Amino acid sequence: EVQLVESGGGLVQAGGSLRLSCAASGFSFDDYAITWFRQAPGLEREGVSCISNTDNITYYSEPVKGRFTISIDNAKNTVYLQMNSLKPEDTAIYYCAIQDYCSGYAPQVNYWGQGTQVTVSS
Repeated sequence: EVQLVESGGGLVQAGGSLRLSCAASGFSFDDYAITWFRQAPGLEREGVSCISNTDNITYYSEPVKGRFTISIDNAKNTVYLQMNSLKPEDTAIYYCAIQDYCSGYAPQVNYWGQGTQVTVSS
C-alpha cells in the first residue's frame, strides 16, 4: 500500500526556518518523482519543488528558489523540504505527492499525502 505522511509544519516568524518531512512507503524513489505542492486559502495548489532519482534532477519554483532545498534520504525512505528565510506568503498547506516525473502540475499527481500546515507570521 502506498503511503505518504508529511510532518514538520507549524507556526514560525518571518525569516525563520522549518523542515518538512515526507515519509514514504509502498513504492521506490527510483521509479517515481516526489513533488512538494502547497495550497493557500483561495488559491490553486501549486508545485513548489520536486526531486527525481530517475532523472537525477531537482526543481524549484521561482518564489522559493534560493530559500528552499529538497533532498532524499533513501535509507529512511523520506523526502525533506528545508525551508529557510520564510515569508508570510509561504503560508499554506504543504503536500508531498508522487508523480511519474517532475511536472509540478497537480492533475499529474498519482498519489497525495494528507498535508501539513505551515503558517508564517509577520
